[in-house]
Amino acid sequence: MKSKRFSEQVALVTGAASGIGLGIVGRLATEGAHVVLCDANEDLLRSEAAALTAAGLHVSIAPMDVTSEEDVSQVMRKLMEAHGRLDIVVNSAGINGPTSVRITDYNLSDFERVLAVNLTGSFLVTKYAIPHMLARNYGRILLIASIGGKEGNPGMVGYAASKSGVIGLVKAVGKEYAETGITVNGLAPAVIRTPMNEDTDPAMLRYMTDRIPMKRLGTVEEVASLACWIVSPEASFNTGFVFDLSGGRATY
Repeated sequence: MKSKRFSEQVALVTGAASGIGLGIVGRLATEGAHVVLCDANEDLLRSEAAALTAAGLHVSIAPMDVTSEEDVSQVMRKLMEAHGRLDIVVNSAGINGPTSVRITDYNLSDFERVLAVNLTGSFLVTKYAIPHMLARNYGRILLIASIGGKEGNPGMVGYAASKSGVIGLVKAVGKEYAETGITVNGLAPAVIRTPMNEDTDPAMLRYMTDRIPMKRLGTVEEVASLACWIVSPEASFNTGFVFDLSGGRATY
């Protein structure tokens, strides 16, 4: 039986319609949180939220494009109007962009799109969450980065650059609010078995898996387990840090 360590807390999770985001939603809700699911895929969002509600969990939805400042600010404002508090934010929205493509063949439009979703989205979600957390001097923000942001994956320059940016964002904002009750951390998984990787070039996927000493992909459940500790009240002396979840691949 799961604990209820998030009882009465309100969480917002982006990229919540599938993969890592959905896994974190399920774990948070199972442990007592009311979770607001955000994603650009409204149909899938409604379907998954209905399944969670049928299972007796407390969730609601807020379709949102993380690259839109208007969308992000409006969703945060409506969440506060409905619930009066925001305890946890997990930004899991992200895209791979092109894979197995050298920089000389990488289109600028693809590069800008990957940065918009992965990095600008992280910036906007963090920017608009913090003021609502400051009111109660408590909050947990978790941005999903990647081992690719630490070490770089050839053939994925947009993804690697965007996730490096997320790591820098975590370190900067974590320090900015270190004297408050708000923590800002990151999580850098190696390749995880999710729908997002179904379109990854098989050779690229093999390259990433071969560099994991455990010689396997991570699971959504493993990500959710660590993510939910990072955003729990117990994790009170961690901020501006990027946690490893890489099966031994990470070297720093």
